[in-house]
Amino acid sequence: MSELRQEFELRRDFLPTGQEDDWISPRRTISTLGGSSTPQSSDSSRPLVIDLDGTLVRSDLLIEAAFSELRRRPFSIVDLVLATCRGKACLKHRLSTPADFDPAILPFDPEVLNLIHTAREEGRQVYLASATHERLVSRVSDHLGVFNGWFATDETTNCAAEVKAEKLVSAFGHGGFDYAGNNAADLPVWRHAGKSYAIRTPARVARQLSRQCDNVEHLAHDKPTWRTWARLLRVHQYVKNGLVFIPLLTNQLFDVHSLANSALALVAFSLCASSVYVLNDLVDLQDDRGHRSKCRRPLGCGDIPLSHALMAIPVLLLLSFMVALTITPAFILVLAGYFALTTAYSFFLKRKMILDVVTLAALYTTRVVGGSAAISVWPSPWLLAFMMSWFLSLALVKRYTELISRRAANLPDSKSRDYKNGDVGMIGALAAGAGMNALTLYALYAASDSVQDLYTRPGILWLAGPILACWIARILLLAHRGLMHDDPVVFAIKDKVSLATLGVASAFVVAAL
Repeated sequence: MSELRQEFELRRDFLPTGQEDDWISPRRTISTLGGSSTPQSSDSSRPLVIDLDGTLVRSDLLIEAAFSELRRRPFSIVDLVLATCRGKACLKHRLSTPADFDPAILPFDPEVLNLIHTAREEGRQVYLASATHERLVSRVSDHLGVFNGWFATDETTNCAAEVKAEKLVSAFGHGGFDYAGNNAADLPVWRHAGKSYAIRTPARVARQLSRQCDNVEHLAHDKPTWRTWARLLRVHQYVKNGLVFIPLLTNQLFDVHSLANSALALVAFSLCASSVYVLNDLVDLQDDRGHRSKCRRPLGCGDIPLSHALMAIPVLLLLSFMVALTITPAFILVLAGYFALTTAYSFFLKRKMILDVVTLAALYTTRVVGGSAAISVWPSPWLLAFMMSWFLSLALVKRYTELISRRAANLPDSKSRDYKNGDVGMIGALAAGAGMNALTLYALYAASDSVQDLYTRPGILWLAGPILACWIARILLLAHRGLMHDDPVVFAIKDKVSLATLGVASAFVVAAL
């Protein structure tokens, strides 16, 4: 046993942040196809075979690779559809070389790692068997350095379900191996295993497994809660959609029909935004895992299965447009435009300098346009111009904050954004300029003739200007000092001073009515 223990060394580098102390792994072993072992009957001598997706890793590498490809080349979706028509093995081969694949930041499951650790301490061989393509499986195996071999999909054969079972029976014999898996595709493999380990299995699969196998152990795991889903859907961001009520306020339409339509517009925008938030997280998985705060997002850390998130996108979008159908035809068009623009932002525009912040400002302004469409009024050009400048300033503050953080941490230029760390001064200047331009537009609006017809006491509007000026100046200073959240809108929602300041400014506008 002492010789066996000498084989182990501490390897923390392959675990995500927070899991470093969950497991001590053995040093690297040979990672070749494990087909030479003979059947074993004893629990302590049977090889342990581990599934990859959903078991060893709390993710799905096929979905990750697909969105990695679509992120780099959105129009490659045509190639992926054609590859799918030729079979799943062909699709996996097509996606087997993602440019940003890094096994070091994958969300490995600590319970499964502990299972492997225990097997290695007992002197058992451990193999990796996955339906993922062999190129990715070999990289994961090489990174962990704990497997005696691996089984995987190649260009012509999809190593899943019955195919995987046949390979393992051929290598180890019926009942000659233990197997850890997670879903229905593993049932044919569990049927031939000496002992079955299950983790994150759906209730239906767990019942089938219990009926077909006597020796079953269910590994502990955390299940996603409503709070987890709320974080994925960014429920806290729904406050942004309150912008749909601004046309209601500025046009003083407080009848029941207008209030109801504005409320429904809020719901429709919230559901639509959530669908795109999920899509954006799928596209940005690799970047998020390397970010200091975004790495804790539910998809990046594996708290919610990628397949469930993928199914949530069309459901949320369908519900959004079902709500929109009850409002006005014009609102449906605005919502469709919002979805198209924000999807383009996720796949393309967010990686283009200046275009990204202009798009963000346009998305905020679109909510105001949607609010106008919901109550069938024409949006004020003054209001749209102010909103565009105001939110352009906040979008630039967001980029400014990111650059400040990278500079403070001595990080290299970001690969996911078209900005250099040296741009921080110019971005700050642009943010300040856009903010002051928004205040100028507000002042011009307060002095315009149209105000006299809409407001009973238009002079009170002037009192809100200095308050807004103080708020935007404070935001810029806090960002410069590195004391602000990545998103200034979210920061404002949580910051008591910001809430009080904007509340007073809003009170003056209401008083002017």
